[in-house]
Amino acid sequence: MKLRSLALALAFLAPTLSAHAQGFLKVDGTRIIDGSGQPVVLRGMGLGGWMLQEGYMLKLGEVGQQHRIRSKLVELVGEERTATFYRALLDNHTTEADIAAMAKWGFNSVRLPIHFDQLTLPADKEPKPGQDTWHEEGFQRIDRLLEWSKANRIYLILDLHAAPGGQGNDLAISDRDPAKPSLWQSEENQRKTVMLWTRLAERYKDEPWIGGYDLINEPNWSFATPGKGNGCDETENKAVWSLQQRITAAIRKVDKKHIVIVEGNCWGNNYKGLPPAWDANMVLSFHKYWNRNDEASIAEIKALRASYNRPIWLGESGENSNGWYRDAIALAEGDGIGWNFWPLKKIGFNQPLEILAGDGWMKIVAWMTGKGEKPAADEAFAAMMQLAENTRFEKNIPKPDVIDAMFRQPRDASYRPFVARTLDTKTLTIAAADYDLGPPGVAYHDSVDANYHVATGGERTPWNNGTTYRNDGVDIAREANGAPYVSDFVTGEFMRYSADVAKAGRWTVIARARSVKGGRIGIDERGVAVPASPLWQDVKLADVDLPAGPGTATLRAFDCSDCEVATLIFIQR
Repeated sequence: MKLRSLALALAFLAPTLSAHAQGFLKVDGTRIIDGSGQPVVLRGMGLGGWMLQEGYMLKLGEVGQQHRIRSKLVELVGEERTATFYRALLDNHTTEADIAAMAKWGFNSVRLPIHFDQLTLPADKEPKPGQDTWHEEGFQRIDRLLEWSKANRIYLILDLHAAPGGQGNDLAISDRDPAKPSLWQSEENQRKTVMLWTRLAERYKDEPWIGGYDLINEPNWSFATPGKGNGCDETENKAVWSLQQRITAAIRKVDKKHIVIVEGNCWGNNYKGLPPAWDANMVLSFHKYWNRNDEASIAEIKALRASYNRPIWLGESGENSNGWYRDAIALAEGDGIGWNFWPLKKIGFNQPLEILAGDGWMKIVAWMTGKGEKPAADEAFAAMMQLAENTRFEKNIPKPDVIDAMFRQPRDASYRPFVARTLDTKTLTIAAADYDLGPPGVAYHDSVDANYHVATGGERTPWNNGTTYRNDGVDIAREANGAPYVSDFVTGEFMRYSADVAKAGRWTVIARARSVKGGRIGIDERGVAVPASPLWQDVKLADVDLPAGPGTATLRAFDCSDCEVATLIFIQR
């Protein structure tokens, strides 16, 4: 409950720019403005895992595409039960509570990744070739999401995340089956894509809280070597631009008002061969993952903004550390660029909401990935339905550190208590993992605090070795009972802890620590020895005199290669 209360409290720290925007969003030169002419900086999250599940969001990265996951579930529990599970997932994953929380935290937009199969049949399953069957239930889900967005004054951006046939060789993001023609290999898939957007535009043409139409998410297709590359070396991208021009023309026949958002090849970033602007109300989207947060990383897209005289939008980013988020958002907003991070929730630790997998689901994961026995059908179905229930907002674990990194830290680099605490009793115990909120170098220092593998050319490695509880560089693991503790606390690293001191006095500070090899930790410049032992032990750090008022203690690793810390204990003398 403390985490949820803190997460909600952080909402009041969020900036209010465009919080009360009015009317249709539209393009004004290189700016996005609202109906009153005020500039709007979009701040949003993508609803990945709802209408389209990528394997990694369910701990099934090795399985990949949604259709493969579904096939394995059918093998496990049968078609009827699998359908029941997916219906429950759709009903629970995103509700009005999620959108209300986003608004309270400070978001003013939400991006809906649409799987085309929620709205129409695949081309090869249509009863009459060349015609389209529409799924009203899918459109009604969008209707409800729009109503929640309206009620919370959040713009809804529609994103075709999985186009008919799939738009690239990164298979999972579009649920592509490589045994079938891709979007780029099938005129019928392209026709269906155009008709889908026509249908959406007809339905939502008069809705001002629809922020825009993101036409095709992350095209990633090498036309010279179909089925192999991701389009990063393409120099013309004619098919990518041609299809988006066709979609825009179809939309404009029924909807003159909404922004259209286009994306380049190579996961949205290759704009080579871009023809002259074909629409006045058009935004260029780019995606940013695992690179440096410096001017060089956005120089090319900024130059395109200037030469093309259209706004740019960081339409997808995330899957990194809090420090990276803070720097990326500060970089984007410093250049007047709105952003949308990814995703709002998943099984994992580095987004605003965490879904608990449950032991039963992890047994299914072990079986699907060849690391465990096949669960019995009844057991598996119970685990599936528990996972579906766990996707509800009320069952999610909020991550106040992520929200703080997105909204406060880009403007305020100070440290803040992770949990409000007061030294007003004889003994105060602070969990070591509850160090302060704040950027690297301020609230903490860790030898690795983000992933930059795209820039460095290295492997994609975690910045938090425990990948749990919090999303900073500090390495956190869990005891058998689930209690978090700081692990891999090594020489040069530190964590800061803030508290209000109710009354001046003298305190003894003790760390509950361990180190197999032995080491030195401390809250002063000398540190004390942690005797070599695999067992937790109480290590007296110092006796300190604390004046009344705000105070801090900084725990440092002086000579450690494997130190671990569970708690800090303050005992009044």
